[in-house]
Amino acid sequence: MKLVRFVYRDTPRYGRLHEDQIELISGDPFDTGEPSGVSMNAERVEWLSPVNPSKIIAVGLNYRDHAAELRMDLPDEPVLFLKPPSAVIGPFESIVYPNASKQVDFEAELAVVVGKTASHVAVAEAKQYILGYTCANDVTARDLQKKDGQWTRAKSFDTFCPLGPHVETDIDPADLSISLSLNGQVKQASSTSRMIHTVEEIISFVSQVMTLLPGDVILTGTPPGVGPVAIGDVVQVEIDGIGSLRNKVT
Repeated sequence: MKLVRFVYRDTPRYGRLHEDQIELISGDPFDTGEPSGVSMNAERVEWLSPVNPSKIIAVGLNYRDHAAELRMDLPDEPVLFLKPPSAVIGPFESIVYPNASKQVDFEAELAVVVGKTASHVAVAEAKQYILGYTCANDVTARDLQKKDGQWTRAKSFDTFCPLGPHVETDIDPADLSISLSLNGQVKQASSTSRMIHTVEEIISFVSQVMTLLPGDVILTGTPPGVGPVAIGDVVQVEIDGIGSLRNKVT
């Protein structure tokens, strides 16, 4: 199932995507969201980020080929950081290049959407807490990351967390091709099979630290090939079986 979020009668609503049609659902997919019988053309609606998270938890250095590229040791545990909900934008929205930075980088990532409240979850039970998966771009002000010696400012500018285009609920995340194109040229290309820590391990680990709420998003790390963007660039994240997330830099 492909779940989308869009504007309907001036209100954010959820729906199910069927080819070029969106079927409006009552409520949201985290409770009793049921088909309403109302459908509309997907090309005629204003698409939003597929979820509205209370928090975004991200994992640094979680691809073996990325660690090799940086000549860094593999971490024993997931390295966590946070991005604020105010950084979230949806598909087709613009990434705004902040005046404070001189180097803004793209980072293609598989995003996990939490389906129900999770605390102290065992690895073997983690799948029960997943609603689905979407594409993400962990946009980063690289120069500020280096200058500050920590990641909060660099990761937190408005528009620095594009998500979308929809949430795919029926897919195995273990071996998906993931890529990023800049102005049509492939810059990142790998597979989720190269992750150091699996999706289930990450969910379990995070849930030992903080309670995960329905709609929260976990970014699972980026493959090698991270690089800078410029104003006017078009960045496109693609994940096999999920879709394509396209954003322009303004």
